[in-house]
Amino acid sequence: MNKSEKAAIIEQVRSRASEASIVVVTDFKGMSVEELTALRVKIRQAGGEYYVVKNTLARIALSETTHADISGNFKENCAIALGFSDPVAVAKAVSDFAKDSKLLNVRFGSLEGKALTDKDVDALAKMPSKEQLLAQALGTMNQVPTGLVSLMANMVRPLLYALKDLESKKAA
Repeated sequence: MNKSEKAAIIEQVRSRASEASIVVVTDFKGMSVEELTALRVKIRQAGGEYYVVKNTLARIALSETTHADISGNFKENCAIALGFSDPVAVAKAVSDFAKDSKLLNVRFGSLEGKALTDKDVDALAKMPSKEQLLAQALGTMNQVPTGLVSLMANMVRPLLYALKDLESKKAA
């Protein structure tokens, strides 16, 4: 690989990593091409990308992004997963695949520039997805007006029953 090819890879990883909200660094040693392809598909479905890059190139590429805190931790063979829209979905995709695969291990990561350990990435993966959190928030917001309507109805209902009873007594 000559200098221009290395510079192109560095620039590609740097531009994608600067847009990424999360970076997850994994081991991939011993994984087959089919397993890596399945992992890439799973990460792509979660809104991310997966790159196998030389450590030196990844270190240089990440050093000028918000994820510079982890650029000094690259050792041995590793790959990076980048997440753009929903960091929880990418962390979940990588963690779920790591549970099923004996060869893939999560090493560390970075969320919006904050360094994460492998346990932090797993904890992030256990969080509800963005859609679930929005649904919970909307459910909570919906309970207030529903409760108010029920309260008002319960206040008026006895009066209506009393008026209805009075009407039936006068009619008889």
